[in-house]
Amino acid sequence: MPLDAVEQRLREAIAARRESLLADLRTHVNLPTGGARAPAMDESVRLLVERLSALGASTRSVVGPNPPAWLSPDAAGRTPRKVVVCSRPNVKGKCRVLVSGHVDTVHEPDSAFRSLTIAPDGKTATGPGCVDMKGGLVIAVHALEALQEAGLDASWSFVLSTDEETGSFAADATLREEAARHDVGLALEPATPEGGLVVERPGSGQFMIEGTGRAAHVGRDFKSGINAIAAVARTVDPIQALARPDDGLIVNVGVIEGGTATNVVPERARAFGNIRCSTPEVGRRAMAEIGAIVAGVTVPPGGSLTLCSTLNRPAKPATPQVMGLAGLAKAAAEDLGQRLPFSKTGGVCEGNNLQDAGLPTIDTLGVRGGGLHTPTEWIELASLVERCQLLAVLIARLSRMGFSG
Repeated sequence: MPLDAVEQRLREAIAARRESLLADLRTHVNLPTGGARAPAMDESVRLLVERLSALGASTRSVVGPNPPAWLSPDAAGRTPRKVVVCSRPNVKGKCRVLVSGHVDTVHEPDSAFRSLTIAPDGKTATGPGCVDMKGGLVIAVHALEALQEAGLDASWSFVLSTDEETGSFAADATLREEAARHDVGLALEPATPEGGLVVERPGSGQFMIEGTGRAAHVGRDFKSGINAIAAVARTVDPIQALARPDDGLIVNVGVIEGGTATNVVPERARAFGNIRCSTPEVGRRAMAEIGAIVAGVTVPPGGSLTLCSTLNRPAKPATPQVMGLAGLAKAAAEDLGQRLPFSKTGGVCEGNNLQDAGLPTIDTLGVRGGGLHTPTEWIELASLVERCQLLAVLIARLSRMGFSG
């Protein structure tokens, strides 16, 4: 359907925000929120909360757990990650919209890649997190402000997390709690390269196999040693053989470490791996099979093999409710003169957690760009206005028409 008069005013009001959108993007990109840099993340959250509070949102802050020590050895000494939820009072009868975004990035704060740089033609810019996902955070705040200025009463909450890039261990409980209080989820991950909307994601899990043995001098006392590397290595081929990419299961042992020198029998070794699974059942079965492989390796007395694992990102299938919500987004995009093709990806995000908790969620409503997680990360600057318009119109329609799935 064509834009109505109110939506047309929204579109024009957001177009007038072009320069302020760019200024806000610069502010947030220039905050070094990678490498678990808590002060910069706190400042980014503070700036966002200040804007959301001005719209009448109340704020609560939660400190969540760090990743398990086996997965992140430095977690024990790390400042616990915060999760902040800003919520407007629910308006009776309105669709309750949960917006989700993260302020952390993967970029090292002390690297040379640390600020927003606009290309000579003015069409693109590079900068750490500009597309994943500081651009998404900026357009969401502006969309909510434009909605309020247009007099459109919406019920929304905004979850701001600080550990999405490390698995959302701190944010998971809060995401699930908020999912139960809302009707739809809109996450701000960047669009696909062609500006598309991801409607299906796999699940993801991590595992670590640790072997312990007995150190010994190779020349003088070889027979008394127990080789931990050899024990761990016997698990690798059968674990890799579990992969069935065409059936929705990827298994990859990506890191092996152990030993101190070639003339010492190694007393410790570890192998780290990742799985991607099309459904939660496929993931659980894969982890059980990995466990059986580890348990089936014979280790000499005095040695051991142990397995640690987590399925921290459940699969996000394209359910009928998701496709219904995606259809509403596609219609809004087309009414704005934009394209919104559907696709799937092998990546994972907070949308996985929200949907696993029962909330229909679409999760690539952020800006367009590319080079994610690299020193050439870039944003298409026109998408600041265009995706902000899309987000605002979509929330306006959800607020007025509701969502039944």
